[in-house]
Amino acid sequence: MITLYGMGSPNVVKIYIALEEVALPYTVQPVDVFSGKQFDEAFLKVNPNAKVPVIVDPDGPGGKPYTVFESGAILLYLAEKTGKLLPTDMAAKYDAIQWLMTQMSTVGPMAGQYVHFLRFAPAGQDYSKSRYTTQVHRVCTVIEQRLGSVAYLGGADYGIADIATYPWLRMIPTLLGPTAATQFPHVMRWVKTIDERPAVKQALAAVEAVRAKTTAFDKAEAANLDKMFGRGEFAAA
Repeated sequence: MITLYGMGSPNVVKIYIALEEVALPYTVQPVDVFSGKQFDEAFLKVNPNAKVPVIVDPDGPGGKPYTVFESGAILLYLAEKTGKLLPTDMAAKYDAIQWLMTQMSTVGPMAGQYVHFLRFAPAGQDYSKSRYTTQVHRVCTVIEQRLGSVAYLGGADYGIADIATYPWLRMIPTLLGPTAATQFPHVMRWVKTIDERPAVKQALAAVEAVRAKTTAFDKAEAANLDKMFGRGEFAAA
């Protein structure tokens, strides 16, 4: 049985969804990042980068236990392990991988920085807020155009590019305000389609169960946030 280390962030939600979609049995090991548990020595042995998600597959390559961190790598690993969620045709496969990388390089980082400056930064960060708001709008516009011509990000079929991007873009009305939904109708159609998948519903229920056992961001102690964000005494400059 695969062990998933994580809590409820969008990058972890991807892996819950993928595991449910490919029907691999898994158990969850909660990592309470807002109380600093990702820096515990035991967890650093699993991921030296001190981030979730991580999976440990007892039946990895060659039948040996194998650890995978970074959500995009985990999605590719699960797709290859099961032969699901990624086309075998080379062109179709790389259509999907390109959009997976768009999420990894742009959607996640830009939205993540937007949320950081909105929720955690001190006053006087107008430039940063404007920059990341603009970047989130820009990449949503690109994805809106893509979904205007295809059913899913990879093309005709649902797969890991959609699983990677959905946990972020389902939050568009929360991130950008309720009018954003009318700006991105193809994205909202795609979100609603994925919302209805049984595996997605099961995954989101599992996420909520773990969230109930871990610290919410607004309950975190300042010292733990400083270490998590690399600020204060933990800043390099």
